[in-house]
Amino acid sequence: MNNLILTSPIPGKLIPLKDVKDPAFASGAMGAGVGIEPSEGKVYAPFDAKVEVLFETKHAIGLTGINGEAVLIHVGVDTVNLNGAPYKNFVNQGDTIKKGDLLLTFDIEAIKKAGYDTTTPFLVTNAYDYDEITVKNDTQTLIAQAGKEISSETAEKISADNTADNAEDTASKKKYDGLSKEERVAAQILDNIGGKDNIRSVEHCATRLRLILNDKSKINEKAIENIDGVKGQFFAAAQYQIILGTGFVNKVYDVVVRQTDNLSTNNKAEAYAQMSLSQKISRTLGDIFVPIIPVLVATGLFMGLRGTLTSLGVEFGENFLLMSQILTDTAFAFLPALVTWSAMKKFGGTPVIGIVLGLMLVAPQLPNAYAIAAGTAQPLYFDILGLSIPVVGYQGSVLPALILGIVASKLQAYFKKIIPDVIDLIVTPFLTLFICMILGLLVIGPIMHTIELFIFGAVKTFLEMPFGIGGFVVGGLHQVIVVSGIHHVFNALEIELLSSTGRDMFNAIITGAIVAQGGAALAVAFRTKNKKKRAMYVSSIIPAFLGITEPVIFGINLRFMKPFVCGLVGGACAGATASLLQLAGTGMGITVIPGMLLYMDRLPAYLLVNFIGLAVAFVLTVVCFKPEE
Repeated sequence: MNNLILTSPIPGKLIPLKDVKDPAFASGAMGAGVGIEPSEGKVYAPFDAKVEVLFETKHAIGLTGINGEAVLIHVGVDTVNLNGAPYKNFVNQGDTIKKGDLLLTFDIEAIKKAGYDTTTPFLVTNAYDYDEITVKNDTQTLIAQAGKEISSETAEKISADNTADNAEDTASKKKYDGLSKEERVAAQILDNIGGKDNIRSVEHCATRLRLILNDKSKINEKAIENIDGVKGQFFAAAQYQIILGTGFVNKVYDVVVRQTDNLSTNNKAEAYAQMSLSQKISRTLGDIFVPIIPVLVATGLFMGLRGTLTSLGVEFGENFLLMSQILTDTAFAFLPALVTWSAMKKFGGTPVIGIVLGLMLVAPQLPNAYAIAAGTAQPLYFDILGLSIPVVGYQGSVLPALILGIVASKLQAYFKKIIPDVIDLIVTPFLTLFICMILGLLVIGPIMHTIELFIFGAVKTFLEMPFGIGGFVVGGLHQVIVVSGIHHVFNALEIELLSSTGRDMFNAIITGAIVAQGGAALAVAFRTKNKKKRAMYVSSIIPAFLGITEPVIFGINLRFMKPFVCGLVGGACAGATASLLQLAGTGMGITVIPGMLLYMDRLPAYLLVNFIGLAVAFVLTVVCFKPEE
């Protein structure tokens, strides 16, 4: 039998670990051991060892003995909050020490005066290597972990506990025997969220299972994080989100839906009711603009390809150039129609009415907005109640179409309530189009376009601030805003940038912020020795280099915090570089590796921005992050 006998490192009374007033220690989750009520403020080496860990606050020290025994001596409970004030170290991390060497001293009275318990957990962190662990001092001997041959009351209790735990583990394994991976993960998730009856609704996105639950207190977060296949979990936008990864989340979702009856698969109404005002605004803008982004992404790719070929000296024929302009310019010329269509659809109106209203805003009878900006056309003026109102086309505008689409959907809903069904099909569309055309061209359009120009001008000025200050701020804060869940507001900004300037400088800034989070997570994986954890981290990192940071943020960086902060610094440096280089993409919606397609005409500058974000975040994380955190 492999037994371990240790000498107490601190003079004082030994007590059972379960009596330590800290559940993390008392439960044995951090290792088997005892508690010590110190009579003297000195910590001595219990055996010949190496100092593996000495916390900066000096309240705890980890040792590895020459025979492989690993212990943690944690002086006091919650004493990390004292920031090392009552402690003094006589050894440093990495030192080799002999049994009986003085390691630390601490002021017992100062700790008590500060309101903290001086009871010291003395733990064997690799307790599973031993059948029996005994701790002794001059007057006491306490069994920290009993072996099978021990017949004392303590041994019987521990043996009973272990038997129950083993039986529970065996039963748990048998429960999931014969299940496929997605069935096992789904079953374990259901078991640790309070069962299928605790689910109000469920849906999924590209990487996450999104749950609205009746009772959040039933969630066993630690158990869910320990499920093989789960890469992280968190609450956001009033949803409990479990990160499973691209493709696999679809399979787990299908299993969950099959196992639950009458389950809602639309979280939006439930989640929306629980959101803050800023989250509601962001989610609404996201629901409106996300459906039209693929068209703008494709348009941007075509523009980038044409620009690359032109820069390489390729000359296009007149007709071919005309065809390419139709391909790249149509989406922006009729952008208001896309926006009003999506807004009407979001707010329950008839989408085709939205399309017609958007087309009215860019009707060929109106002076073209681009021609007015170039000085080759003049607005039409309507005199109403003594006011001279300019009427123009709204090519490339976002805000007038957005507000008009929302107003039209509400107006249509009102007419449907008061107009008899027999004439609803004719009267409701007519009144909606007629009233909204007048409002759009004479009221909403001029007001919203003025506001739009002001906002756009202010944002553009900020992003173009000297010395890259604007890019530094945006690059440093972008992923914080992603965590808050209100980053969809940037969709409108990017669309406005593209429609007004033909380039998206915001995309160039945030791509560095995205790749920086991937670089920080890569450093965590690099420093992690546990092969299983490293493999899990790598699987979460890959999406970051494709422009999706949620798996690395919530699965890795935020859990340790330091990597997340290092990623923010890397993003700030990359953003500043993008601003200094005046880098801008020909489209939006894709970043990092896929984003290269938007920068074919300035690919070296784009690669430099990404490299700076990645390198700064990686190096800072390697320096600042310790795997034991």
